[in-house]
Amino acid sequence: MTKAAASLKMEGLKTGDTAPGFTMPTDKGGSVSLANLKGKNVVLYFYPKDDTPGCTIEAREFRDLKGEFDKNNAVIIGVSKDSVASHDKFKEKFCLPFILASDEDLTVCNAYGVWVEKSMYGKKYMGIDRVTFLIDATGKVAQIWPKVKVEGHAVEVLEAVKKLS
Repeated sequence: MTKAAASLKMEGLKTGDTAPGFTMPTDKGGSVSLANLKGKNVVLYFYPKDDTPGCTIEAREFRDLKGEFDKNNAVIIGVSKDSVASHDKFKEKFCLPFILASDEDLTVCNAYGVWVEKSMYGKKYMGIDRVTFLIDATGKVAQIWPKVKVEGHAVEVLEAVKKLS
């Protein structure tokens, strides 16, 4: 492991870092690759689970602003470890017009540092931290929102995207 990779692993991604590449299966049997999105701004938002209260609010807010993201050269990708079939149901139920990517093997979650130990009611478990990364058109991390509070988050991300356009 190189010194840079070790430092990235220990400290996590930072603004200005090159975003880790990925290819993931998506809803409707497709796939998405960061390499194929060069020239676009990418909103990569990690969320714990399809069709749960916080995740649904977050997804619906991104849905409602998708046209504005499109106007600003931005692609929205929601990522969880749910299966493609689960994503298909979630998208259909809430008319989500953006990509939902499945990271069942946690490769991308680990690369972005969002697979973490959590605690609920005194029990520790591993899960996805709700974090959003804005990746600019050159593939660099432009902004990171850790520990996202879902209400109003999509608006905040859109404002950051507008500054890149």
